[in-house]
Formats: sequence, C-alpha cells, structure tokens
Amino acid sequence: MTKLPDFEGLAMFAKVAEEGSFAAASRTMGVSVATVSRGVARLEERLGARLFNRTSRQLALTEFGRTIAETAGDIYRRAEEAESAAREMSVQPRGLIRLAVPMSFGLRWVAPLLPGFLQAYPEVSVDLHLSDATVDIVAQGFDAALRIAALPDSSLVARRLCSVSQLVVAAPGYLARCGRPAHPQDLNGRPCLSYAYRARSDLWRFTNDAGEECAITPVGPLRVTNADALVPTLLAGLAIAELPEFIAGEYLADGRLEAILTDWHLTRGGLFFVTPSARSRPAKVAALADYFAEHLSEPVWLRGGTIDPARVVAGGRS
Repeated sequence: MTKLPDFEGLAMFAKVAEEGSFAAASRTMGVSVATVSRGVARLEERLGARLFNRTSRQLALTEFGRTIAETAGDIYRRAEEAESAAREMSVQPRGLIRLAVPMSFGLRWVAPLLPGFLQAYPEVSVDLHLSDATVDIVAQGFDAALRIAALPDSSLVARRLCSVSQLVVAAPGYLARCGRPAHPQDLNGRPCLSYAYRARSDLWRFTNDAGEECAITPVGPLRVTNADALVPTLLAGLAIAELPEFIAGEYLADGRLEAILTDWHLTRGGLFFVTPSARSRPAKVAALADYFAEHLSEPVWLRGGTIDPARVVAGGRS
C-alpha cells in the first residue's frame, strides 16, 4: 500500500456522505457518477471495510463509515479553504516575499522604497536579505532577487530595470599628487582597490569605442566584500578603485571623487529583477516587480540624488 493517503477517495466519500447520494455528489464536484463510485470503492478496498450500505433506493453510512465521515469532511473543507486562499493570493497581493538584494544597493535604494510599497500593499510583508554574495534563489527559497550584473544565460527569469555602469574613480588629491591615468595600462603599478564579489573575475576588462581591449589586474592594499568599504580609503587619496555608479554618484556630484579613464568602459551591466519562473508568478511578486520598475527605471543616482521615503509614500518620484 502506498504511504500517500487517498485524498481524492476521501474527498469523494465525504461529499457523498454530505449530499446523501452519489449523483448529488457528482453534480457538486463536477465529475461523473462513475468517477465518484470508483473513488469510494477504491477507498473501501484500501481501508478494508464498507463505507456505505447500498440498496436500489437507499444509501446509508455503515458504522465504520460514520466513524470517519466527520474527519473526511474536515479534510475536504480544509482543502477547499487552502485552494481558495491560494487562488486569492494569486490575484490579490498578499503574504510574505523573501527578497535577496546586494547590501550597498539595498541600503541606499531599496530600503527607502519599501515604506511606499508596504503602504500600497498592506497585506504583503517583506523578508529582506542583504548580502553581496550571490544567492541561489531556488535552493535558498527566495521569491525574487535584485541583481546587478551582465547576466549570463540562466534558467531564472530576469526583468531588466535599468543599466548600471562601473566607474574607475579616485580622489582629486590622489590625482594631483600621482597624476591622472590616460590609458588602462597606466593603472599597472598603482594602488588599485578590489572587490571580492566581482561577477566575472579579479580582472578589470576595459574596452573603448574604437574596439580596443585592455585587461589589468588590480593590486593594492585593500580587498573588500562590500564596495562601500572602499570609499574611506578612496577619499583619503590613497588609491584608485572601481565603483558602481549608484555608490559613486553622490561623491562625483560633490567633487569628492572624480571619474578617470572616461574614454574607456568596463563591462556594462544592468539592474535585474530575478525570479525562479514567470509561470504562476504570485500577485505579490508581480506587484513588487512593477513597483521597482516604476521607481528604479530612471535612476536618481545618475544625478547624485537620493530616494526620499516620504515622497515615495506620498506617491511621487524622488
């Protein structure tokens, strides 16, 4: 005997017991009388006892049938309630979203947006996981993730929200003291800070509009697992580093850092909303994807701006 209970047989038995006939149960369940009869017979064979006494005119529960009819009815009702709740959740945003976001981006640009989202969808809650390490959203049970990368081919479903560039930056004091590099090869021998979670490798790969390519290996006194940790050393004028524009923007805007090698660019990536599958995506996840698309498709970091949670809650863009 299989260890899995015969839920279908129990459901059909419960409905026949409730309705008082196989025909009425079949109409309620939307299946044929023969299907209901086979389901109940299969359950009787599995349990080793008759559930109904049948005559040509009358159907009555046996003593054994009465002992399990209430429990079978409870199982049926709970299954109906579970399906109803699941259908409602697929239409109305409701429930918990487990969301994985890179640390620096999450603190700067996602956390300030959440008050507006939670106000717009009061029946949704968010479990926000902040880490620069790439998570396996399927294996670790996440509903969605924001990723900043040039995404490789993947079984995941990715919605591009905006482009995100990487910039090579240094403090004005460093450039005044050590000179401004004119070519990526000029970085060799200079202190260059590095980030442990670069998507591809430790190499900085540059290209320019003429199609030239150049790769250098950054060597310097500091390697970090969070790009924000590079900023104090940069501002002290001790080195050069690669920063994503969503971190560099505010320092470039007020002149504390300057972009260098602007005729060259590193790997161009984007901000992506990633989910395990587009099929049967819950309404809560679809709502979050649309919300991020609305507020992050025109990045304010490009002009050194910030997100004001009060304005987002009020329905405006920052």
